[in-house]
Amino acid sequence: DLDYLIIDTPPGTSDEHLAIVSLFKQSKVNGAVIVTTPQEVALSDVRKEISFCRKLKIPMIGLVENMASYTCTKCQTKSQIFPATSGGGAALAASENIPYFVHCHFDPLVGRSGDNGLSVLSEAPAAGISAGYRTLVEQVVEFCKPK
Repeated sequence: DLDYLIIDTPPGTSDEHLAIVSLFKQSKVNGAVIVTTPQEVALSDVRKEISFCRKLKIPMIGLVENMASYTCTKCQTKSQIFPATSGGGAALAASENIPYFVHCHFDPLVGRSGDNGLSVLSEAPAAGISAGYRTLVEQVVEFCKPK
């Protein structure tokens, strides 16, 4: 039994996207979670993905902004990795009428956990990034509940 199948695809509307849609055409695809970073070049690709989803009638579950900031673990200084020159993911979600789920900052815990084959959710449940991931999971589960 499969509860959820999550497929991470490259940005844009490449052949991978078309192949996935064709492969699952007969299945009921609940929707897509759109992920972006806040800089305009990424948002431009994501606008194409949003258009792609709309043309193929794939519901958009929501939008996540990833890796927008980093907080130094030594001095707690917050830095913007990819400045949101045009409002970032939140502004895009609002303009496209897509739910904005969460802003996930860059956190080395994710890489370290993944490198060890572990989930950051179990390794660092109190970390801010874990709270963001839990919010995302809750929103996806709620969207996919039978109505």
